[in-house]
Amino acid sequence: MPADAALDPFRAPFAMADILRRAQADALGAFGLSPTECRYRVVASGSHWRLRDYADQDTSTSLLIVAAPIKRPYIWDLAPSVSAVRRCMRERLHVYLLEWMPASPDNANKGLDEYTDAICECIAIVSVESRSTWPFLVGHSLGGTLAAISSALAPERVRGLVLLDAPLCFRPKSAPFRDALVSLIPSPLSEDELFPGSLLSHMSALAAPGTFIWSRLMDAALSMTDRHALDIHARVERWALDEVALPGKLVHQIVDWLYREDRFCRGALTVHETLLGPSSLSVPTLAVVNVADEVAPVTSVVPFTDAMPTGYARIIEYPGEVGVGVQHLGILVGREAHARVWPQIISWLNARGTVASAAGAPERAASA
Repeated sequence: MPADAALDPFRAPFAMADILRRAQADALGAFGLSPTECRYRVVASGSHWRLRDYADQDTSTSLLIVAAPIKRPYIWDLAPSVSAVRRCMRERLHVYLLEWMPASPDNANKGLDEYTDAICECIAIVSVESRSTWPFLVGHSLGGTLAAISSALAPERVRGLVLLDAPLCFRPKSAPFRDALVSLIPSPLSEDELFPGSLLSHMSALAAPGTFIWSRLMDAALSMTDRHALDIHARVERWALDEVALPGKLVHQIVDWLYREDRFCRGALTVHETLLGPSSLSVPTLAVVNVADEVAPVTSVVPFTDAMPTGYARIIEYPGEVGVGVQHLGILVGREAHARVWPQIISWLNARGTVASAAGAPERAASA
């Protein structure tokens, strides 16, 4: 019996759980906790993605946000006070966002090839709309991992890369979350079946209960005396309930190729018959790491950046904060993150956005 058959009895119940959790999210939304997103227009789309354009002005520097394939992308624009999208727009950056559509039986077999194809196609579209200027790529969590893989595939087409709590190294003991998740999820996974979002949420909670259960409860308790922190915490909880199914092929490749076998960091990841690894990522790269995050700790980033071409990577450490629900999301929704870390991110982008050769010029080593 294939190892993946152990998950078969859970697929249907967790698919129903996706529906019930989304209903809970809608109920919370009725109490004023729905996202308040900026206006955007959809400028391109494919079978499993669409490209949002948030521009309300003509700017020279373009930013392509690669959303994580897990849950909805409005975590980037959760509320006006803690919106990464609005922050970048205020800094006169032309913001685009690549949104992954919920998986369906028709596209359950989409994997890394198809996801990197979408990113590369969006890079080309943004370049044309931005008068042939290559964009910066920004990604959080697995969105950052996908952005890094795509940048390694075509480094000459990326002006710079910003990774926010995005794991790049998955060697054993690089993160307790990695080790626990690999032990929980059987191998190999089916490439033809949908993977319910709530099943992945359940696995993540089992792998890191401190992050996804106990610290969330503690964060809620500590937020009680701060109305703003409590509001953001509640909005994060509503977002966490907004589950989407993922393609079985993508989950299989992420779990087995990245988490279990660490192919990207080992220089053994093949995408479109091209071998990729740290030496392929010759792109100015800024990585922000939350030291309180168990999902993507500094040990899941430094081994990779150390193996990149000399001088291309810089790391900023962020201590985390109260009122973000889950520390893994702190860089996107934390007040301290927006006050102290985002100015450094914007400064880094602006410094490279004004240099015509930024796409090929090495990043000088700098301490955060």
